[in-house]
This record gives sequence, structure tokens and C-alpha cells, in this order.
Amino acid sequence: MMSMSQVAAFAVLTVVMVVVPGPSVLFTIGRALTVGRREALLTVVGNAVGVYLQVVAVAFGVGVLVERSAAVFTAVKLAGAGYLVFLGVQAIRHRRRVTEALAVRPVYSAGRSVRDGLVVGLLNPKSILFFAVALPQFVAPEAGAVPVQMLVLGALFPVTALVFDSVWALAAATARAWFARSPRRLELVGGTGGLMMIGLGAGLAVSGRRD
Repeated sequence: MMSMSQVAAFAVLTVVMVVVPGPSVLFTIGRALTVGRREALLTVVGNAVGVYLQVVAVAFGVGVLVERSAAVFTAVKLAGAGYLVFLGVQAIRHRRRVTEALAVRPVYSAGRSVRDGLVVGLLNPKSILFFAVALPQFVAPEAGAVPVQMLVLGALFPVTALVFDSVWALAAATARAWFARSPRRLELVGGTGGLMMIGLGAGLAVSGRRD
């Protein structure tokens, strides 16, 4: 099996990748600003599940295909970008309902928040390319059971993401609380969160890759 030095090296690399804001972090911040702490934290949970599904895909070969095929990568990228833009438009359209949600109930159900996070995590090209490139470098082929090694090693990423993304969610939700003191402020932050999601989706759609 893998040595502790291999696990430690991958853990350090994982922390670096998670700390640098990417699509998942920006989406979490946008969700926290738009609908609040609870939904943002549930989004983080869903995102971690989606990211680990990427690990499973890479462990059994799909990640290699994404890494080598520009067409597959583009399809994944555009699907993720389109979903983010859709969520951003929805946030802007319903920004006035955010004020009502504070007094009545959350805008999104727990299941929907987890699902949205899962889709964003699953379609995040940054992480799937990271897994496709990095995971094979930290396994021990001579020990056998390489997919199992990848599954174990890759679990470090969603666990680390749960911790750091939750910090981002809590910080953004705290900022939202200040806006919540005024309905106008709250409508503004709801629209801002939606614009962040749209901008993130548009940026993701036009971003390139080296082939």
C-alpha cells in the first residue's frame, strides 16, 4: 500500500488546491450571500459528495479520458458553466423572496441545496483534472489494487474541502447577516450572489486548457 510520506505529500497538495478559490468556493460564497448559512453549508456537503464521485470516476478511468480528450473536457466544462448560470439567473429572479425567507422558511430545501452542490462539485473541471493528473503520482502500482488506493487517497480532498469551504460559507453568511438588517440591502446581496454565479459560469465557459 501507499507509504505515509506519499499520503502526507498528497494531503499538502490537497490543502493548497482547496485553499485557492475555485468554482466550488465561489459558488458556496454566492449561495451563502443569496440564501444564507444553512443552505451554504448543505451546498458544501453536496459539493464534497460530487467531488468524491469524481475521485471514483478517475479511479476507474474516466478522469484519464477527460484529461486526454479536449471534447470530453469541453462538454464537462460547458455543462458545469451552464448550470452555474442557470442558478445565478434564478437567484436574481427571486432575490425579493430572500427577505421573506428570513421570516418564513429557507428559499431552498435541504435536498435541493445538497443537490446543487453535488452537481457543481461533479462538474468542476479544476478538480477532475487535478485528480486525473495527481492521483496516479501518489499511488504504489507495485502494491496492486490501484483503484482502491486512489479511492482512499482521493477521500482526503472532499474531507479537506468540507473544512475549508465551510469556513468560507460561515464567513459569507456572517456578512449576509449585516445586509439582512435592511430589505434593500438584502435584495442587493441576493442579486450580487446571483451575479457572482453567472460571472463564474461565464468565466468557466470561456476558460481554456493546454492540449
